[in-house]
Amino acid sequence: MTANQVDAALAADRSDVGRRLLALPEDQWFDRKSIRVRAQDLDRPLTAFANAEGGVIVIGLSDGRVEGIRSHASKQNAIRQAALDFTVPPVRAHVEQVGCINDAGEVDALLVIRVDPGELVHETRAGDVYLRVGDESRKLGFAARQELEFDKGQGQYDGRPVPGVRIADLDRKLVQNYRSRVGASSDLKLFRARSLLTPKDELTNAGYLLFAPRPQDLFPEAYIRVIRFLTPERGTGARLGVEEGSDIRIEGPIPRAIQEADRVISSLIPKRRALAESGLFEARPIVPREAWLEGVVNAAIHRSYSLSGDHIRVEIYPDRVEIESPGRFPGLANPALPLEIPRFARNPRIARVCADLRIGQELGEGIKRMFDEMRIVGLRDPAYRQTAGSVRLTLAALPRLPATQAARLPKGSQQILDALRTAGVAGLGSGEVAEAAGLSRPAANARLKALREEGLIVWHGKSSKDPRARWTLAEGS
Repeated sequence: MTANQVDAALAADRSDVGRRLLALPEDQWFDRKSIRVRAQDLDRPLTAFANAEGGVIVIGLSDGRVEGIRSHASKQNAIRQAALDFTVPPVRAHVEQVGCINDAGEVDALLVIRVDPGELVHETRAGDVYLRVGDESRKLGFAARQELEFDKGQGQYDGRPVPGVRIADLDRKLVQNYRSRVGASSDLKLFRARSLLTPKDELTNAGYLLFAPRPQDLFPEAYIRVIRFLTPERGTGARLGVEEGSDIRIEGPIPRAIQEADRVISSLIPKRRALAESGLFEARPIVPREAWLEGVVNAAIHRSYSLSGDHIRVEIYPDRVEIESPGRFPGLANPALPLEIPRFARNPRIARVCADLRIGQELGEGIKRMFDEMRIVGLRDPAYRQTAGSVRLTLAALPRLPATQAARLPKGSQQILDALRTAGVAGLGSGEVAEAAGLSRPAANARLKALREEGLIVWHGKSSKDPRARWTLAEGS
């Protein structure tokens, strides 16, 4: 579900609004509570939404019933002040009343609390920190809390103001399309509801990157560069195997840049003839479109726009696609275990608008989809590699281990092969292999031994205790 479905339900006729809200599943942006909830118990969802991407809490719905709030008039003031009284620092929330018909057929109302994403880490009065992950407000442990504080300490760059730019200066066609998707009555209300304006109604960096005619005027590195190479190795100088006319720079607001990148990459990616379900041989891209497009979308939504010296690069090789974006994974994410990455958006405002426009999925879901698409066609899992200032995703057009061979090897062996493939000719030491695969040193050593016995990897060293010893893929692996 996307956030605009909640807005559409809230805009429905009074006789229908309660039922429509009950029909929606609770998710990343939406929660509902009974009017019987204690004001102090709202501290969890309030802080969880603020520490993630913001969201909406509707009071007066419970167990499939439209309770309304009129029967508990004495509690309404405490609920309205819950953010101020029970969160530290106070969560920025706006409360409004929406008319409804309760289950008794009486005219009633619901309280709607709209929570803005916070620039700092918010906690409860008890000192606990929560993060909205899917449909739950998840309490963070010490390490996860530290990482969240680190990420928030950098400040949400997409929420900072752009001096001197107004909504009227934005691309009217894009803004009107977004209004139509969400069903908003005015640009101002829409931009306020999505936190695309600061509390002083200044346009944020997110609003500018999403809807300005040319965001590169203020963000010169906010573009996608697509390059096609003729050889599997990048090379340098005279050996730089870039195909003539295939080094393309894609600019414009984020939604249009993603659409244009889709078109350009589709035209450049190598294709192979394969037997289709129709029984005919058809040309198909070496990597499924759904996989590389998800990688591009994730890069555009979650990259660090505060790093002004770099851009997103999509490198297309005869045997793989590599996508590199500025900024490391958020602190809560372990690139060695991509399928276990929890939801966390570096740019929550951009992520939410793109979800409204059905451009991108949640961070964890997008990664899972890439894995699913690669596995469906029998290709190896996506591989992530994190440098000091960027994340590189490799989608290799190489088959997974045959089932019979995989059955002979310990679980997790494929991840080690993927890590060594990403490392290339430089290889990895045993400790680096363990870290990349998310395994203990003994577990990694056992798998390395098994892979070596299968002839899939090669050890390079002078002695068994050589600190410089490396592992690489065997030729043809």
